Amino acid sequence: MQNKREQLLNISQQLVRMGLNRGTAGNASVRADNAEGQTGFLITPSGLAANKMTPSDMVWIDFAGNATGTRPPSSEWRFHLDILQNKPQVNAVIHTHSIYASTFSTFRMDMPPFHYMIALAGGDSIRCAPYALFGSQQLSDNAIEALKDRKACLLANHGMIAVGETLEKALDITQEVETLCEQYLLALQAGEPHILSQQEMLDVLEKFKSYGAWTETRADNK
Repeated sequence: MQNKREQLLNISQQLVRMGLNRGTAGNASVRADNAEGQTGFLITPSGLAANKMTPSDMVWIDFAGNATGTRPPSSEWRFHLDILQNKPQVNAVIHTHSIYASTFSTFRMDMPPFHYMIALAGGDSIRCAPYALFGSQQLSDNAIEALKDRKACLLANHGMIAVGETLEKALDITQEVETLCEQYLLALQAGEPHILSQQEMLDVLEKFKSYGAWTETRADNK
């Protein structure tokens, strides 16, 4: 589990270096068993800037919501728990208050397929979960609904959530969603962008089933 503590710290610091989080905003988690083999996850601590965190600051939580650590867990631990419990294929969750995603979330609207890379998030839109108080069960419930068949969603007047099989893959999704939010906001300043059709997005989603597979297979066979 120590290695996962270090991975979580590294990702948290990368998010800040990349401008995807600032100060104490945002949080991240990774599925991990404790020393006794009990299933749960590690999450970043509450109210501590990433540049001040150490691996030992990461908090372990079981799926009953019991926390173990020297610091309190992030106030958003509920949706991390619910996502990891409801999505067995997901092992990592990243939540950011990045500039463009947070700005776009204030429109409280789903992002339509103005660009084919929206498919990277798992569907033909990026949903925006209805607003709810941070840290609340309602926010978690809203996020779970918005993440159905998706790898990312927006949180109204708040930010975004991205998930992945690994922390690195969740980070990739986070970067892409932030870029898409920036692009869409810029496009809206010029007028109404053309939206891809349902068939066009179905074609993209089909092609994305093998997106990156050649590179990963080649790397595995080295």
